[in-house]
Amino acid sequence: MSMLGTRWKLHGDGRSVRPGEVVAPGERLAWPITIGVGLQHVVAMFGATFLVPILTHMPPATTLFFSGIGTLLFLVLTRGRVPSYLGSSFAFIAPILASQQQFGVAGALGGVVVAGAVLAAVGAVVQAFGAHWINVVMPPVVTGTIVALIGLNLAPAAKQNFDAAPVTALATLLAIILVSVLFRGILGRLSILIGVVVGYLVAVWRGEVDFTKIDAAVWIGLPHFQTPAFHLGVLGLFVPVVLVLVAENVGHVKSVAAMTGANLDDMAGRALMADGAATVLAGLGGGSGTTTYAENIGVMAATKVYSTAAYWVAGITALLLSFSPKFGALIATVPAGVLGGAATMLYGMIGVLGVKIWVQNRVNFSNPVNITTAAVALIVGIADYTWKVGDLAFAGIALGSAAALVVFHGMSALARWRGTATDDATEPAVRSR
Repeated sequence: MSMLGTRWKLHGDGRSVRPGEVVAPGERLAWPITIGVGLQHVVAMFGATFLVPILTHMPPATTLFFSGIGTLLFLVLTRGRVPSYLGSSFAFIAPILASQQQFGVAGALGGVVVAGAVLAAVGAVVQAFGAHWINVVMPPVVTGTIVALIGLNLAPAAKQNFDAAPVTALATLLAIILVSVLFRGILGRLSILIGVVVGYLVAVWRGEVDFTKIDAAVWIGLPHFQTPAFHLGVLGLFVPVVLVLVAENVGHVKSVAAMTGANLDDMAGRALMADGAATVLAGLGGGSGTTTYAENIGVMAATKVYSTAAYWVAGITALLLSFSPKFGALIATVPAGVLGGAATMLYGMIGVLGVKIWVQNRVNFSNPVNITTAAVALIVGIADYTWKVGDLAFAGIALGSAAALVVFHGMSALARWRGTATDDATEPAVRSR
C-alpha cells in the first residue's frame, strides 16, 4: 500500500468474499462492487450526518462537503489502514446551540475550530507517548459522566421540537424504535434514517413541510461557506467535547482492529490527529465538527468488506452531493416535529453512551469519590447551571465537565492525604460458574 493508502490489492477473484474471510483495508473487490459498498456507507451515515446541521441551523450541504473532505483526509493521514467515515458529531450539538445564542454562527464555528485543534494536539501526544495518560487524567467515571451530561443537557431542546408537532414527532420516534427492533443487519442500523423518512412523509401529509426553498434552489452550485470568529467564552463549551471525540476515535480504532485482526495500536494517535484536522477544516469553512461513525462499522460487519477504497467512494460521493443546492434545500425542509422525534432518541443515546462507559469499565459507585463525581457533575450539567465572570458565561456542559474533573481529582488527593483512599475504583469481575 502507498503512503496515501490508495493502492489496493484485488481480493480473490474480486467478485465475492468466501466464508470466514474479510476484505482487508488494503484490499478491494472489483470496482463496480466497491462502488456499491461505498454507496452503502453514504446511506449509513446520511441520517446522522444531516441531523446535526438541521438541529443546529447550519447549512446541510456545507456540512456534507466537509464530511467528505474530512473522510478523505482521515484516510490519507491514517495511510489507508483505518477504514472510517467522518460524519457530523452529535457531541457538538449542545455547544453549537449554546454558543450561537451568545456569539452567533461565526462564534460557534470558532468553537469547532478550537475543539478540532485540541483534539489534534491530544492525538499528537498519544502518538508520541501512548494513550495511558488519558485514563489517568480522565478515568472512566469522569469520561462517562461528561459524555452523559452532554446528551442529557440537550433534553429541553428535544422537547421543544417535539412539542412543535407532537403527532409527527411521535410517528418519527415510533418508526425509529420499530425499525431498530424488528430488523437486523444494515436495515436495523439505518433506523434513524428510516424513522426520519417516515416522519417526513407524515409531516408532508399533515402540511408541515414548506417546499418553497426547494423550488428556488438551483441544481448545481457551491455550498455556503462562512468564516469563524473566536471568543474566549466558547472555550468552556467546546473543550469538553474533545473527551467524547477521543473516546469515539479510540473506540473505533479498537473495533476495526478486533474485526480485521490487525494491530492498529500505532494508529490511535493518527486517528485523533486526522479527526482533529478534519474538524478544524470544517470550522474554518462553516461545517460542523466530525467524528468516526459507528454506523459505518455496521456496514463493514454486514458486508465483511473493510476496504478503504469503499470509503474513498463514500467521501467522493458526499462531495459531489454537496454541490447540489437543491439537494441541500430538500434536507433543510425537515420540520421541527421530525427533529423532535429523532432528537428524543439521539440525545438519549448520547446520555446512555456515558452510562455504557461506566458499565464497560466496571466503575464502582460504592466508592464515594466515584458516586460524588457523577452525582454533582450530572446535576450541574443537566440543570444547566450558569456562572458568569465579567462578560464570560460558563453554562451546564462546561461547569459540569469542570465539576467532574475537580471533584474527582480533588477528592482523590484529599483521600490520599488523609489516608482514606481505597483501591476499589472498579468492581471486581464476576466469575462465571
